[in-house]
Amino acid sequence: MKNSIKLIVLDVDGVLTDGKLYIGSDRVEYKPFHTQDGMGISLAHYAGIKTAIITGRNSEAVSKRAEELKIQYVYQGIHDKLSVLEEIMSELNITMEDVCYMGDDINDLPIMQKVGFPVAPDNAVTLVKSSAQHHTKARGGEGAVREMIDYILSSQHDYSALIRDYLDGKITITQ
Repeated sequence: MKNSIKLIVLDVDGVLTDGKLYIGSDRVEYKPFHTQDGMGISLAHYAGIKTAIITGRNSEAVSKRAEELKIQYVYQGIHDKLSVLEEIMSELNITMEDVCYMGDDINDLPIMQKVGFPVAPDNAVTLVKSSAQHHTKARGGEGAVREMIDYILSSQHDYSALIRDYLDGKITITQ
């Protein structure tokens, strides 16, 4: 990680979730999200880091979770993730070097090959892991996003001060 990260962009299936699709007989899609990832996203926001979701699938569960976590940019049903990222970067006036992207499969490679800090969860396919600068010990949906965020925050901020602010009631956290 060369520069400070200003934007964290996440895929959903296999990153924020375990990658399994749960579709009920009512055709409603269910997704399990990890509360530790939510805590990490809240800490990133407090530290001034913006967050985005860019995913190839559409899911009401993703919309609900993103709203709970106050994720600023949420794009679903996207096949050209790179062009969406470029739009976000233009709005934020940042460069690729300022972006961290976490993905787990080959549809994430176009972004991962361009951003300043590409990260893969432990369950990512081999090709994606080899394209990442960092990969987590945790699997997607099992705290991988939190592990990545802790790594970034520890590198860029006084992490213990962030925790003190939480303990002192200065941060409202959504898990």
